[in-house]
Amino acid sequence: MIFIKGFALYFFKWILLICFGFVTFLMAEKIEITSESMNARELQKEVHFIGNVMVKQSQSWLHGERVVIYFDENNETKMYEASGGVTFELKNEKNFYKGSAQKVIYYPQKSYYMLQGAAVIDDLLNKRHVNGDTITLDMITGNANVQGSKKKPVKFIFDMEEKK
Repeated sequence: MIFIKGFALYFFKWILLICFGFVTFLMAEKIEITSESMNARELQKEVHFIGNVMVKQSQSWLHGERVVIYFDENNETKMYEASGGVTFELKNEKNFYKGSAQKVIYYPQKSYYMLQGAAVIDDLLNKRHVNGDTITLDMITGNANVQGSKKKPVKFIFDMEEKK
């Protein structure tokens, strides 16, 4: 009986941690995460969402096979890591990006994304497309850094307006 109460308290604590910890995730709005399973690891301060994971907030969303949320010593969201054919749409007042990568790491305190492995971003507002091995994206400034390789160089495509 003590084990069951201890487990229930442990599980309840992690549900509260998830609810309150995600407040800082993606600009401090309501977050909805769905997955086939969830595993909370209290000592490591991690929550693993596994299988067809969908993270939604406002008009932004991210989908992958696995998402791990990492918390700091104050139980605030430090970063999240999505892997397994990640696709996403990121919208805020200034930007609207759509893309994909094998792995996406997000730092919510800085609103900073790192895309790794066949990374692609389409800037839907400015009609630009970029792809490379690694892309970093700052959602606050809109700055991006793209790394390619000799076998797969960076590719940047944009429309040029005609002069009249």
